[in-house]
Amino acid sequence: MNFSATHPRRASVGVMVGNVMVGGGHPVVVQSMTNTDTADAEGTARQVAELARAGSELVRITVDREESAAAVPRIRDRLAQMGMSVPLVGDFHYNGHLLLSQFPACAEALDKYRINPGNVGFKEKQDRNFAQMIEIAIRHGKPVRIGVNWGSLDQSLLTKLMDENHASPQPVEARSVMHEAVVQSGLLSAARAEELGLARNKIIISAKCSEVQDLIAVYRLLATRSDHALHLGLTEAGMGSKGIVASTAALAVLLQEGIGDTIRISLTPEPGGDRTREVIVAQEILQTMGLRAFAPMVIACPGCGRTTSTVFQELAQDIQNHVRSRMPEWRAQYPGFETLQLAVMGCIVNGPGESKHADIGISLPGTGELPAAPVYVDGQKVKTLRGENIAAQFKDIVETYVRERWGRGGRSAHHG
Repeated sequence: MNFSATHPRRASVGVMVGNVMVGGGHPVVVQSMTNTDTADAEGTARQVAELARAGSELVRITVDREESAAAVPRIRDRLAQMGMSVPLVGDFHYNGHLLLSQFPACAEALDKYRINPGNVGFKEKQDRNFAQMIEIAIRHGKPVRIGVNWGSLDQSLLTKLMDENHASPQPVEARSVMHEAVVQSGLLSAARAEELGLARNKIIISAKCSEVQDLIAVYRLLATRSDHALHLGLTEAGMGSKGIVASTAALAVLLQEGIGDTIRISLTPEPGGDRTREVIVAQEILQTMGLRAFAPMVIACPGCGRTTSTVFQELAQDIQNHVRSRMPEWRAQYPGFETLQLAVMGCIVNGPGESKHADIGISLPGTGELPAAPVYVDGQKVKTLRGENIAAQFKDIVETYVRERWGRGGRSAHHG
């Protein structure tokens, strides 16, 4: 599969965040957020590193009080000791203007500030506090994400638009007014930031909602009225499969339309759950859509009455785990291996055909079939595996293929 430009991207202004470019036609960037207490510098640094190793290209941390702001430079130093250079984004609400002013080392250590225009202050303090944060960003040369959130809208703006709609001879539904309020909040705040002197290539906008159709509607409006880089995410998506399905349903529609320059999957982790799950889901959405390549894909059939044995399921899981365990070493030695496609199929119906379409495929015997598993490499049958050690033999074939195709002097150029 060609991952270079499968889908046309909407033109957006590129924003450099640390060492990562967001927008400007660059690949969609994956980001995530810690759930540690930021004041715990060691614990936060460890989780940032875990997220970065999983593939998060930006990591956001909460900066909510003085202890958190004071810890940010220590977090940056600890990450440097670990050899991690992932850009850090500071998430500010209510008191960001105070924390950035009182802790200049925090303002300098962060690579981007996230400002929610609905939570920067009220009435006459709103513009003053917002301007203070923008001026600090300008002073330190930092980009800003103007992050509107459906649940914390600027109430004065919403009231104004609701009143105007009520007085209109052709009023629209209240939900449409809410959509407009979200969009206007982002665009008016971005315009104000530019008026204060923040360059256009220092601004990213997000407009998060918790319902799929609302999110799609809002970002479609934003995309037609702005060329700012856009951050996508369904806020409060939920736990487990619900959160994954909802986020995928919303983001896939927008990404397919070329809308969005960076994404986060806001999954609620189960107690003791792995925070890196949100990174893997984001990667899988982008890779499944053909927009990025992060890790080899393992295709496996769902199983049916022809596959009463669990052998193919166990092998598919074994191969997936093997690939993930090998990724750090493969990434260092074999650039381009991420596009590898493997197929583990359970019977003769689709097994040979799907195996031929993958780089490497194996068709395991279904119920009543001969106990033999043909292996296909680049569409050609190369051998048939039998016996108790099929998994080990198949892994050896994968290892040899990766080494020969993407190693120095390998065949990657031939494969394109």
